[in-house]
Order: sequence, then C-alpha cells, then structure tokens
Amino acid sequence: MLNNYTSYKETYNALLNKETTCVKIIDNYLQTISDKNSEINAFIEVFSDQAKERANQIDKKISDGTAGKLAGMVIGVKDNICIANHRVSAASKILDGFQSLYSATVIEKILEEDAIIIGRLNCDEFAMGSSNENTIYNAVRNPHNTNKVPGGSSGGSAAAVASNMCLAALGSDTGGSIRQPSSFCGLVGMKPTYSRVSRYGLIAYASSFDQIGTLTNTVEDSALILEVISGKDEKDSTSSSKLVENYSEIPTPKKKKIAVLKDCFDREGLDSEVKVRIEQTIEKLKEKGHEIENISFPELDFLVPTYYVLSTAEASSNLARFDGVHYGYRTESPLDMEETYVKSRTEGFGEEVKRRIMLGTFVLSAGYHDAYYKKAQQVRRLVQNKTEKILMDFDFILSPTTPHTAFDIGNKHTDPTAMYLEDIFTVHANISGNPAINLPLYTHSNGMPFGLQLLSKKFKEKELYSISSEIMADLEKDIVNK
Repeated sequence: MLNNYTSYKETYNALLNKETTCVKIIDNYLQTISDKNSEINAFIEVFSDQAKERANQIDKKISDGTAGKLAGMVIGVKDNICIANHRVSAASKILDGFQSLYSATVIEKILEEDAIIIGRLNCDEFAMGSSNENTIYNAVRNPHNTNKVPGGSSGGSAAAVASNMCLAALGSDTGGSIRQPSSFCGLVGMKPTYSRVSRYGLIAYASSFDQIGTLTNTVEDSALILEVISGKDEKDSTSSSKLVENYSEIPTPKKKKIAVLKDCFDREGLDSEVKVRIEQTIEKLKEKGHEIENISFPELDFLVPTYYVLSTAEASSNLARFDGVHYGYRTESPLDMEETYVKSRTEGFGEEVKRRIMLGTFVLSAGYHDAYYKKAQQVRRLVQNKTEKILMDFDFILSPTTPHTAFDIGNKHTDPTAMYLEDIFTVHANISGNPAINLPLYTHSNGMPFGLQLLSKKFKEKELYSISSEIMADLEKDIVNK
C-alpha cells in the first residue's frame, strides 16, 4: 500500500499510533518514485540507502520519545541547495561531478529536527527559468497533465510533492520560483521575507532576491518547516536576527484589511476564468467581514524589466566563479588559460544562463550602467516604498499568482520574453523583499490547478499563515458541502 498521507499531521499521528513506521513510509515513497519518476522526471538522485538508514534511527527516537519537530517528514531538496557528501549541480553541466563538502544551513536545521531527505530535485539551470525546461536532466512534467510544464525554477520540487513522491520540498524563489510552480501544480508555496532564512549553502543566482522557501500540501506543514529553517545564521551576514515566531501555532484569524491590485485583474493576458474565480473568493472574504479595497499599482508594468536588469546583473557577477579552473566541468585540451575560461563556460552553461550573463554584463558596462542598472535600482526603491506605504494601511495585498494555468512543454521555450512575463505577478515580493504565499484554491475547467497570492508586511509570516489557513479551511468546507 502506497502513502496516502497529504499532511505531516496525518503522518505523525499514524507514527504515534503505530499504524506505520518511518521505514514503511520511506519504502512507500521509494516505490512511488520508482513508479512515477521516469515519467515526471522530478528526482535526479534518490538517497535510498541513506533514507532507509535514517528512517530506522528516527523510528527508535519516536519510540524513545526523543524525536524532533519534523520526525518522519520526508523532504526533497532542490538541486541548488548543498547537502554534504552529495552532488549538487544546479542542473548545469558546468558543475558536472561536483560534490558538496558541507550542508546548507537549512539542511542542517531540518536534519536536527529529524526530517528525512529522500533526494535531489530537478530545477531550471541555476534557478533561471519558469518552466523547468532549462536543465541538463531534461524537462520536468506536470503530474496533473504530463504534456504541461510544472513551472519553474523549482519545478522538480513542485512536481515531486504534487505526485506524492515526498511530503514536502525545499525550493528557492528569486522571482516567483516557488509560488509559480506551486500555482501550476496545486500546492502551498511560501517565499519568506528576504533575510528570514539563511542562504548559506544555496547556489546563488541573484543574491539580493534569492530566498529559500517551502512547497507543501498544507499551510500547517509550510508553517512548521519555516519555523525550523528560519533564524539568524552567522554564516550568512544578510540573515536577520529578528526573533522567529512559532509559525506552527497558527492563530485564529481576525478581520483584516486587504488591498486588491486592480492593475493585475485589468491586465491583458489574464485568463478570464482565473479572474472570475479569484473575484469570487474576494466576495467571500468580504462576506466574512474582511475589509477589501481595490487599489492602483501602476508600477506593475515596470516590475519584470526591473527584476531582469537587476537579477541578471547580479547573476553575471555570481556566476563568474564557474570558470573551468577551480572545480566542475573543464573543456578538453585547451590551448591556454584564456581558452580554458572561454570554452569551459561556453560548453558548460546552457543557452538561458548565457543569455542572462550577457544581459547582466551589458547593463553593468560603463556606457550603460546609469541608463539601466542605476535606473532599475531607483525603480526598485520606488516599488519598495510604494509597497511599504500600501501595507501601512492594509494587512495584505492580494493578486493572482499566475496569469493562467500551466502551459504546454515547448510552448514558450523559444521565446524568452514570453517566458519572462510568466513572473509578472510574483516578482513584486522579491523586488520589495516581502513574504508571499500561493494558495492552491482552484481547478480550471481545463483540469489544471491555479492559485491566489497573498503578500504581507515583512516578518509577518505568522499573520500570512493565519489568513491562509482560514481561506483553505473555507475551501475544504465548500468541497464537503458540494
């Protein structure tokens, strides 16, 4: 019998009641991976023996009453997060054969609380992409329809959880890379406040945007994992020393003020069914006593250009270390040092990564720095100030997570501009640094899931979880009543 647990609460209760064991749970997940992964392509490495051994140890801890907060939670990890003594490649040829000597702080934290890591998950190369097609391991497929993309860049993380190959996954979100695939695959996807979670051990794409977060089936599981992985880390100078709240103790929701970004709903390209269904949810929130107001956010049109100018500039700097000399892939028989650099990077990086490195180098160049990079920094500050001002009057900002449901594999792969516009609603939170969550509330008439996005004040993840829990509970009531 395969796992039918969709939440950690169900899993842990079954463990406590001796209805199952961690060893049985791992065996079941390994069987599911064996059955499904050849088609979905979410896992690129499965830690079978290590996971079984760890499951044995945690069963003993549960029996002894010494188990941690995540005892028996089976987690997959995106392939840009380092795990000691395991390969990490960021889905790129340039890191071919590289094995990490240390674990990311988030990995150490979940292991301390007795989570079981079951394997590495496919992603877009260096987390650059919105479809999980930019990868040396071949495209990931959406479990709801394998002709569709799962979203990106954390597409492997989303597909693994959505197809029940693990209970939860860690991903990274630079411009929507957790929330967009969560919308496409029907999951709760959380991007915390910038600096809330240590980035130590995360292979950098754009350092001032990157944030590790969670992909889960439930709000409660997301809150529990975030509680574990958050906090100050001496190894990451940008991590916040602000006290970590008990996110897993989700408070009873109170009546809130919610700003709806009308520019998102008026935008050409927004699927009509996505618009109507989210507007119905807004009406239900009003009926429950929440104060809702439509507000103007004309900066929406500047978000994607600003994000790509700044993120590619940072990427061009961050990826300079991958040079064919220190580690990873090196071209065969180079004539000299210069050819080592040029050919190793040309052969090692994929097309999209090279495109972004070149764009980033261009916007930082002497003749264009002020016109592009400096201007984008000014727009970023404007967006941050505008967001802060909105959240002085409101508790949350509501918008669609994505303009539509998952698109066909290959549909946008040859059109970079169309692919970049996939981030239109999600990049806001990365530019401003605010936490944001995708709630998997809907199924389109085409059979594909899609979600609603909520953004809150910085470090107000607990409030975000509170209203998210209320909205998800109302959805479950509606399903039961039907």
